[in-house]
Amino acid sequence: MLARLSLSPGLSRSARKIAHDPLGFAAQTWRAFRANQGLLLAGGVAYYTLLSIVPLMILLVIILSHVIEADRLMSTLAHYLEIVVPGQSAPLIEELRGFIAHREVIGWTLAVTLIFFSSLAFSVLENAMSVIFFHRVLDKRRPMMVSMLIPYLYILILGIGLLVVTLVAGALQSFAMTTLDFLGHDWSMSTPSRVLLYMIGVCGEVLVLASIYFVMPVGRLAWRHALIGGVAATVLWEISRHVLVWYFATLSQIRTVYGSLTTAIVVLLSLEIAALVLLIGAQVIAEYERIEWEPVARPPRPMHTPG
Repeated sequence: MLARLSLSPGLSRSARKIAHDPLGFAAQTWRAFRANQGLLLAGGVAYYTLLSIVPLMILLVIILSHVIEADRLMSTLAHYLEIVVPGQSAPLIEELRGFIAHREVIGWTLAVTLIFFSSLAFSVLENAMSVIFFHRVLDKRRPMMVSMLIPYLYILILGIGLLVVTLVAGALQSFAMTTLDFLGHDWSMSTPSRVLLYMIGVCGEVLVLASIYFVMPVGRLAWRHALIGGVAATVLWEISRHVLVWYFATLSQIRTVYGSLTTAIVVLLSLEIAALVLLIGAQVIAEYERIEWEPVARPPRPMHTPG
């Protein structure tokens, strides 16, 4: 009782309920996710992300190569693609290198096509968020023009983020090659640099996910709620990513089964799991809000289709 009372001051109703019964909140979130057909939504997001990921990378590299060397951009992309599609960044980067080597053939038609396909995943993700945050859609609608602009603004933000990360990664790689002379011993900076680069990647994951949760749902979402979803999704994805790497390295017979289709299948599977984690993070936020807005005992309302 004392422990419960000590949690109460300064905490919202949602935080108090979650602290009192975290497993119950997790079960409630999963029930609501299933009621919203979360697995089906994740499949749609993963499919359109697969269509969007290569055009998006091509756009970013072509634009940013006017500011920084293409090889440095490729190196940074390869590192962070391992976070999104574990073990499959090399084939994607190889395809990207082949396209960039002949970028002079890109005309206006192809450029518009790249822009269109690179925005597909964001549009589908917005629709998936509308299902999960159905309580927001009931009260407020987003103007069509805003929905059309959001994907392209995100591409711009991702381009700026990639530029900053590339510059930071280059500085850390230079730092990794140095040694520190302390008490007569030479200490290599390679390990601290790798740890710092990994931490930057994790913090970047949290911020990117939180920004998606902040912008994609209809209405104004509190940054605190967006960060809660970002942290939850990052933790889930880091666990899932390491499990995927271990599975593909030790147990999987996927190359034997699928042959030349292996890369596409593995990328799609990784994106499916990533989309699942992303939408579960959104469901965490939606349930957090639902506790504040609705009676606690009220069960989550599933999305129904007419018929």
